[in-house]
Amino acid sequence: MFKGFYNLTSGMLTQGRHLDVIANNMTNVSTAGYKSDEYTASTFDQVMFDRVGNKEKIYTDIGNVSYIRANSEVYTDHTQGLLEQTDLPLDFAIEGEGYFAVQMLDGTTAYTRNGSFSLDEEGYLCLPGKGRVLGAGDQPIRLVTDDINVDTQGVITTTDGIYLGQLSTYNFAAEDVAQFERNDQGLFITDAQPVDGQNVIHHKMIERSNVDLTEQMVDMITCQRALQSAAQLTKMYDDLMTKSVDQVGRL
Repeated sequence: MFKGFYNLTSGMLTQGRHLDVIANNMTNVSTAGYKSDEYTASTFDQVMFDRVGNKEKIYTDIGNVSYIRANSEVYTDHTQGLLEQTDLPLDFAIEGEGYFAVQMLDGTTAYTRNGSFSLDEEGYLCLPGKGRVLGAGDQPIRLVTDDINVDTQGVITTTDGIYLGQLSTYNFAAEDVAQFERNDQGLFITDAQPVDGQNVIHHKMIERSNVDLTEQMVDMITCQRALQSAAQLTKMYDDLMTKSVDQVGRL
């Protein structure tokens, strides 16, 4: 009886965490460059080991049993989203597997596919609320004006052809990308070193998020139904356990 209660409770916790991931994906469906997360869960390798013995404490193993599910890992899908024309002078999109680098306010470097930039109060190219965008030599790019031309290699010039800087992209090995961690700003952080790679920069375009809204809706409905079913059965188990205790007490 109690085993079923544990199963249902762990199932409710698992579905709740899954819903959190789905909700975050759906919230960011319009966030440029956002990469969707996928939740996975598994049972503990060994939760309980049953034994049968006697008063001489000679035990016979009858098997190990796993009753409780727990979150395993949240995987991020780094596949490229669709590129969309915006005609805004400080919008950029990467065609390829690279990332833009942003110097955070605390001095650390984070990476993103979100190329919806602006200029800060000192005229530096920045990702609003996050930090300054890094260019050639891992240095911030000072533009002062947004009346610019940008080629496919990221070279930024004025309309008169005066060089202002170069927007850099950073590639990482596939195994390093798999270990990226998302910080509280929604950017990726890693200790891995960039590797050589070929990317094309598109000016006045952004990359849309790669969230499949239809798939997320289906997953949300599935999780909600599983959560509701588990909650109803848990109440039944609770009533059954209460009734059992009451009847045993009368005996």
